[in-house]
Amino acid sequence: MKIKEGFTLRQICGEWVVVGEGLAQVNFNKMLSLNETAAYLWQEVQGKEFTEQDLTNLLLDKYEVTPEVAAADVNRLVGIWKEQGVAE
Repeated sequence: MKIKEGFTLRQICGEWVVVGEGLAQVNFNKMLSLNETAAYLWQEVQGKEFTEQDLTNLLLDKYEVTPEVAAADVNRLVGIWKEQGVAE
């Protein structure tokens, strides 16, 4: 899986948001708000192929969380990214 081309993570007024840039994203007429943890994961994998396990490992390396909680959070996050059309 990977983040689709044309989407950029920006910090606006202290909030992390994903915005579509360029003509390829003309139908993406919204901003996707990310919390600090989701923004960290986005930054770590943008431009790379990744799996849910890669994201889970990133969480486990950075935060004190159980593998089960990390995997559940990643599964939920990836579902949102796919639903919003920013990951494939």
